[in-house]
Amino acid sequence: AAIYYMLVVIVSGGRQKGADYLAHLIAGLFAYHFVSGSMSGGARSIVGYGKLIANHSFPRLLLPLAAINVSLRKFLPTLVVYLGFHAVLGLPFSPVQLMAIPAFLILMVFGFGLACLFATLQVYFRDTRSFLPYITRVWMYTSPVLFFAQDAESILRGVMPFNPLFSLLTTWSDALVRGQISSVGTWLMALGWAFVLAILINLANVIGRYVFSRAILG
Repeated sequence: AAIYYMLVVIVSGGRQKGADYLAHLIAGLFAYHFVSGSMSGGARSIVGYGKLIANHSFPRLLLPLAAINVSLRKFLPTLVVYLGFHAVLGLPFSPVQLMAIPAFLILMVFGFGLACLFATLQVYFRDTRSFLPYITRVWMYTSPVLFFAQDAESILRGVMPFNPLFSLLTTWSDALVRGQISSVGTWLMALGWAFVLAILINLANVIGRYVFSRAILG
């Protein structure tokens, strides 16, 4: 976080950022690492357990779900670290910060959808894992991690509706860092991205099972 903070200060011409920005940076990086960890864990979940899948019958969605569980267990200690930084930086605590809980639950649903998506992509496109570091790096720089959503450049504001992390990380940061509740539209957009992705993944799973059974019978 310190490296990214210094980078932003240098890029902005040496202008110092406030304590709330540093807290936003820390909270955003921790949340984003949860998302990127879900993606990478999901990508290796199916292919990495090929022998287990071949020898045992169980719901395949359990493997991406296990990847989410690993990312969550890595994330929870960072939350304690963030709260310590929040106190040291002199930022106030507020009951509104509890809204970070539903914000993170929505992020978890979205992370599960990503884990399932990249688990499927890795099966059909074995180079997916090789491209993941580049995808996650570009996605981080174009999402409200190194900047507040309202401070985004005009070119990024134009793609905000198409970037799920704009709404997901905004609800998270507004609640945890600023003790504010994001607009209803932002919450609805975050919910929409999370559940639409989850529904599409489950639909793809149903279609895949149908195609497989037809191939076996036919």
